[in-house]
Amino acid sequence: MLVRYFMVNKALFLDRDGIINIDSAYVYQREKFVFVEGIFDLCRYFIKQGYRLFIITNQAGIGRGFYTENDFEKLMTWVRVEFARQQIIIEKSYYCPHHPTAGIGVYKTECECRKPKAGMILKAAKEFNLDLSQSLLIGDKTGDIEAGKKAGLKKSYLIKSNYQDDYDFNSIKQMVQSLKT
Repeated sequence: MLVRYFMVNKALFLDRDGIINIDSAYVYQREKFVFVEGIFDLCRYFIKQGYRLFIITNQAGIGRGFYTENDFEKLMTWVRVEFARQQIIIEKSYYCPHHPTAGIGVYKTECECRKPKAGMILKAAKEFNLDLSQSLLIGDKTGDIEAGKKAGLKKSYLIKSNYQDDYDFNSIKQMVQSLKT
């Protein structure tokens, strides 16, 4: 049975690649999607604290022609089912298929949804009437954190990845352990 604990309308925004799954570049197939250790425990913790969960992810692989929006949506449907099997509801996934320089055709554009811009967060806030001043973001790139700041989120957490040396936590597992203390 899925349980929701909503005290206020606050959200936890999760980047996908590097936070939910191991980032192995342009993941769009189930066989290559590996969940990051501790992600389900982390999500359960925040749900119990009254947060609604959302995924926000840049997906330049679509814009570059490596896979289609349909490929991505099929995978994300499976991901949401896997979360539901863990008693976790992902309210909605938002993605940006664009790339300003490497995109092909209509995907080659400077848009408002691509992080570090806040477009995906602001769209979720509007659609779900979210209180962004009470909301959080967890990402693995500085662009994720910038998007959170631009949206006016309460706090954004940077998880160590291959992309930078500055971080709040070494891993999702370490973050979960710190939340339990």
